[in-house]
Amino acid sequence: MAPFCTPAATAAPHATPIPLTSSRKHIAMCLSPKLGGGSQRARLVSSAAPQVRALSPAPAAEEAAGHHSPSPATVNVEYLAAEFAGHGVGFEPVGGSSCAVKMALSNGSVAHLLLPSGLVTSYKPAMWHGTVTEVLHTNVAEGPGGRPVVRGGVSVDLRCASAAGGWSPNGAWSLRDVRGSPTTSIEIELAAAAARCVVTLHSEALSTEVAVTNTAPAAAMALSCGVSNHLRVSTPDATYALGLQGSDYRSVEPALSEFSIIPPDYGAATARQPAAEARRRWASRGFDMILSGAGRDRLAEEDRPDGEEDDDYKHMTDAMCRVYSHAPREFTIIDRGRRNSVCLHRRGFEELYVFSPGSQYQWYGKFAYVVVGPAMLEPVVLGPGETWQGAQYLRNPNL
Repeated sequence: MAPFCTPAATAAPHATPIPLTSSRKHIAMCLSPKLGGGSQRARLVSSAAPQVRALSPAPAAEEAAGHHSPSPATVNVEYLAAEFAGHGVGFEPVGGSSCAVKMALSNGSVAHLLLPSGLVTSYKPAMWHGTVTEVLHTNVAEGPGGRPVVRGGVSVDLRCASAAGGWSPNGAWSLRDVRGSPTTSIEIELAAAAARCVVTLHSEALSTEVAVTNTAPAAAMALSCGVSNHLRVSTPDATYALGLQGSDYRSVEPALSEFSIIPPDYGAATARQPAAEARRRWASRGFDMILSGAGRDRLAEEDRPDGEEDDDYKHMTDAMCRVYSHAPREFTIIDRGRRNSVCLHRRGFEELYVFSPGSQYQWYGKFAYVVVGPAMLEPVVLGPGETWQGAQYLRNPNL
């Protein structure tokens, strides 16, 4: 992964994180048996020594946000097009309140990202046969007020908690900068309070890199982050995960976010499986339990793997939802039906999330997908001024 450029972040004078009511149903990507300051899992980057380049500080409007819930300003497509024209990027209004950022490289690879949600809705890498192939799966559903909502794709689920409350930038990203050129790579930098996200379209990969700084002057902050990649497949019955043999796994409930695609009958299909009780145990977890001392002690006692993966060519035909620990930094999803494969590489994340809705649905249909992505079972604890960085790379091995 040496060709990829890794962003860094430094402390900046942002406002106190915005409160957010924590959800007890948010699992898998924000769960931990311990939240003490002594376990930071070697994933912190000192703000005193920025690497490669520093993401610039947030604008004054972010600092003035205070303790109000994040509500992104209306996306001004004409302004964005005039300000960030070129670089191989185009802007298109979507539904009156959103904007599609379209990236295109000279080798044919393209990717689309929505603002202000930050959702990557399309990634079509160039293939060996001279055309491009869509590797992401999305659905359009009806949201509040009857408005259309796009689900699936690549989404970042970032949550933070401290003694003052919780906050999340999810759905409130603003465009900060556009860099690169169609002949090399295109970077889209997003900002939300003390968080930064850089989505980069490379000739052979799509990367998502996240940096978060604890801007509180004296209080520690617990951070949890996960990235969900809804990968399009012909059917899970023709899909295999390569490289997970020997990894510990825990059966969990599906990770829930505004972008998740979960079949309505998934719970009934898995209720009779042996791991159902383990999933129910994990489903009750959330930041409320993690932040309590008694809860941490009980979670530590329960935090045992459900098993060890014994198949290096894991067939994803059955409905499953697991978090893998001690998994390799890179593994591959192969779809025999579409004759396509995608490699996932992660950095800064210790665990791996894997979800399959099962194979009882129509081939190439609404539920013809699998979800994989880096995750956390144990939140990172940031001291004042400290920064965490994490990244994932969807690599196309088919050039």
